[in-house]
Amino acid sequence: MSTRLLLTCAAIGVAGGLVFVVSGYLNGVMSAAVPILYGSLVGVYFLPGVVSQSLLRRGGVALLTGLFAGLIAAAFSPQWFLRYFGAGLAIGLLQEVPFLIGRYRYWRGWVFYLAAAIAGLIFGAGVFVAIGAEKFEPLANIVYFGLFVVSPMIFTWLGRILAARIDKTGVARGLQREVDRRAPLPTS
Repeated sequence: MSTRLLLTCAAIGVAGGLVFVVSGYLNGVMSAAVPILYGSLVGVYFLPGVVSQSLLRRGGVALLTGLFAGLIAAAFSPQWFLRYFGAGLAIGLLQEVPFLIGRYRYWRGWVFYLAAAIAGLIFGAGVFVAIGAEKFEPLANIVYFGLFVVSPMIFTWLGRILAARIDKTGVARGLQREVDRRAPLPTS
């Protein structure tokens, strides 16, 4: 990785980390007041990885950006170090998996949304077990998991819009890879 790529991921991660801090306090209030709605803001944790992946289209950038975002958020809220650091790394890793399967050669929009939905479901299941939400009524469980799927997809959409706007400035020129780098199919 070049220094320019690392600094780009760091800049996106710092912005994401600051958003994590605000979201963390809002999620704390929400989980105390209305725990069923906890998943509505969890999509914020997907934002830095989506921005870096959409903008740069390179392997490892979501994981690296999630790491930076988690460290920055932890610096502002050290009592939640493991929460921020773990969420940044776990979500960054989950965002990398679908692109890793395609060997980082295919960056179409639908893959981002599919990854967000699956990662949100996996992340929601982990939080579900951690907070003991199995005590919720069945309808509440549906709302809970639904928010863990919908919120990451909404923030993925916002992150892709933000990445497109950043791309228009030209700051990532020379760092980006093509949207589709698959070998063309042979013609007969």
